Amino acid sequence: MKRIILTAALLAVFAAGAQAQERVWTLSQCIDHALDNSLRVKQGELGVEQKEISLNTAENSRLPGVSASSGQNFSFGRGLTADNTYANTNTTSTSFSVGADVPVFNGFRIKHNIELSKLDLQAATADLEKARDDIRVAVAQAYVQILYNMEILDVARSQVEIDSMQVVRLTEMAANGLSSRAEVSAQEATLAQSRVSVTQAENNVALAILDLTQLLELPSPTGFHIARPSVEGLEGAMLMSPEAIYAEAVEVKPNVKAEEVRLDYALRSIDLAKSSFLPTISLSGGLGTNFYTSSGFPHSGFMDQIKNNFSQYVGLNLNVPIFTRFSNRNQVRNAQLSFNNQEIALENTKKSLYKEIQQAYYNAVGSQAKYRSSLVAADSAEDAFELAQAKYENGKSGITEFNEAKGRYISAESNLVQARYEYLYQSKILDFYRGKDLNF
Repeated sequence: MKRIILTAALLAVFAAGAQAQERVWTLSQCIDHALDNSLRVKQGELGVEQKEISLNTAENSRLPGVSASSGQNFSFGRGLTADNTYANTNTTSTSFSVGADVPVFNGFRIKHNIELSKLDLQAATADLEKARDDIRVAVAQAYVQILYNMEILDVARSQVEIDSMQVVRLTEMAANGLSSRAEVSAQEATLAQSRVSVTQAENNVALAILDLTQLLELPSPTGFHIARPSVEGLEGAMLMSPEAIYAEAVEVKPNVKAEEVRLDYALRSIDLAKSSFLPTISLSGGLGTNFYTSSGFPHSGFMDQIKNNFSQYVGLNLNVPIFTRFSNRNQVRNAQLSFNNQEIALENTKKSLYKEIQQAYYNAVGSQAKYRSSLVAADSAEDAFELAQAKYENGKSGITEFNEAKGRYISAESNLVQARYEYLYQSKILDFYRGKDLNF
């Protein structure tokens, strides 16, 4: 009975797992799953946590430091006695102390370090978002590739259906003496080639699905399916200018934000370097006591000495840098050079972003024009194919003319599919640069 129950439970688990895998994934679901399971994103999240710990350490540096210590010393042989003479004695000394130090003024170093740690955390957060953006784009590319390959597969299957019908028709005509066996064989060869195209298209779909499931960190592509988005109204969409897209992108893209934060970091690092010229003041204090024995000499008991030797101290320390072999000056110079270098890095990032947007814009313009012309070409090719098919079925044209029309029609449909998803992807990438979600 227990074995039956266990078997039923295992079957239920496997069935639930199969149902979880057998579902249709939208692009939004794929992106969310990839972000939740990406190792690169997880590394970025750990990096952000490390920066948070560093910030906490910098903020706590304002607090006083407290430490306790104890020591036990043994001395053998000739040494100084309590009456200031030397003798061969064995001595022991036990000490206890507690001390504390408080930074009163250290040239604003603590303040600057806290500000730098905050900026470091902001930069790490922006880098994490940049990694997420890269994942989103990679998933969208893989998703569109599957869509394209699926459409090509549909076209190839349609071609097989058309060729299969023609084989049946020619076979019937040959049986009635209206067609030759050579024509039947030629059409059968065409059908075989069409089936090869279907096999290749199916393999391309499988490979594209494998690529996407690997991005999603799924254990297997088995049972994975994607939803086909609506592509209506694409030909009438209006594209914003590259300048307008860039004006929005430069305010929201995380890679620009990260470089801006690093520029602020470099500027504040100059202030930190300059603080080395300022004096530092620290306050310290502590408590201590000890127990001492010397062989051959009388000594008080442990508790009496601990009580009688109890002492306290308070100290105020001032450190003024006068000449540091020009190291402080050189630190300021290096900080200034780092700031100048980061200015260039920020400008380079902005220029690279603008170039990317320009390329994406002209790709979108080109793919839009290609899509519109492909629509016209596909309609014309379909009309021509239908006419050629009618002529062929009425015996007014041969199989060669029919196959040529069919080939042009299939080619036009393939070009339309490619142009449709290319334009869909390029237009959505432009919206993504503006800070919108990458979804269709």
